[in-house]
Amino acid sequence: MNEPPHVSAGAIRGEESSPTRRPSRRTLLAAVAASAATAVPLLSSTATASPARHPGQDLLYIGTWGRDQVHAIRFDPVHGTMDPLGAVAEVSSNWVTVHPNRPVLYVAGAEPGGYIRTFRIDDASGALRKTGEIETEAVPGGSGGLSYIGLSRDADTLLVADFATGAAATVPVRPDGELGTVASSVQNTGSGPNPRQAGPHTHHVVIDPSRRFALVADFGADRVFIRDYDRATHQLSDGGRSHATAPGSGPRRLAFHPNRRSVYLLNELTADIEVLQWDARQGSLAPRQLLTTNAPGHTGTTSAAELAVSEDGRHVYTSNRGDNTLVVFSAHPTTGLLAEAQRLPCGGVTPWSFSLHPGGRWLFVANKASATVNLFRVDPRSGHLTDTGTAVDIPDPDCVSVRRAHH
Repeated sequence: MNEPPHVSAGAIRGEESSPTRRPSRRTLLAAVAASAATAVPLLSSTATASPARHPGQDLLYIGTWGRDQVHAIRFDPVHGTMDPLGAVAEVSSNWVTVHPNRPVLYVAGAEPGGYIRTFRIDDASGALRKTGEIETEAVPGGSGGLSYIGLSRDADTLLVADFATGAAATVPVRPDGELGTVASSVQNTGSGPNPRQAGPHTHHVVIDPSRRFALVADFGADRVFIRDYDRATHQLSDGGRSHATAPGSGPRRLAFHPNRRSVYLLNELTADIEVLQWDARQGSLAPRQLLTTNAPGHTGTTSAAELAVSEDGRHVYTSNRGDNTLVVFSAHPTTGLLAEAQRLPCGGVTPWSFSLHPGGRWLFVANKASATVNLFRVDPRSGHLTDTGTAVDIPDPDCVSVRRAHH
């Protein structure tokens, strides 16, 4: 959840601009809380693209940090074009994720209470219609809100990382994509030496391939907590297991290799990536490899942000907000061990997150400080990325989720 100093889009383009002081997170949250209750969907009157959607075109939904909006882009995966649709909902959007089979978008808020809102997607126009809202915190926590929401492989459970309270929660997903009531919430404990690690701060939750455990990356506790997971009840429980990372590392993102035995852990504060061995019988992690994502001779801010594994498991992608780079690693098919394969500029400033297109040929980067979503081409064989030069202006983008075209 680290936020490096803001750089205006005007400054990126070489325009004159006077320094501005960003409001504090607490100030932003106060405004968010006041507006969230009245959030309503809309199709922006400033949308620059035609509402008609051509067959084969996907929709991208983008959360905006502190802007209380969700934006949409129409994407053509054949020609690699992006057409902005503008703001399609006025709602706090720390993180957004699309259901893989239903026209439903889930939006995680920043305000206390741990709010998650559901929206029905109009595939023809990209417009959103709010259909539900739940509160995931029994007792609202401090500033920061939710840091991540994602779906289980079966898409029947929504996994919730609550940065503010240091809890991990689960919510059943009905067959139509709508949410049930909160099934479980498990509290993390611990702290780290960094001033931002005074207490637990959950940053990511993933289910292991056996679907018996949930791995919870906690930024504040310098730990990956290993929770028992019951598929039938959608519940997490505390199994008393965890993996300790280096003090002050700030675990942020987790991803499994398709070999089901290797886990990648990206640490925010030390900007390194760990390869861990996963034992599904014991529900345990063991360290195997540690590599930096920083450039040689790196100075200044150290901050890694996003992590993804290609579908075939041959390539691992990371973003580094201190260097404003994307770093590609090749992965050994059997051991999962990594070797750096490519390092390149992210196309903007502060690559908060990115998403691989399900087709495997494209990668979308949410460059928060430069206020752009940038498109990169993926070479499926080498895994290398190429900046297409295509970008869409989006205010403070924090994540991108893809709604595939359905025929």
